[in-house]
Amino acid sequence: MSERRNDAAKAGIGLGTAIAVAISWSVNKSIIWAIVHGVLSWFYVIYYALTRPGGLSG
Repeated sequence: MSERRNDAAKAGIGLGTAIAVAISWSVNKSIIWAIVHGVLSWFYVIYYALTRPGGLSG
């Protein structure tokens, strides 16, 4: 079972990338920005959470 999970994680995109692309698309509606933010993945997700009202800072 563990081998199957590792193979799936290596084959696909990561969770941070998926979240970053989804956030970017919902905000910008641009494939280019979605790709850029997908590359940045968790850095963009954390930035978004810190800079938006109601994010991590409350």
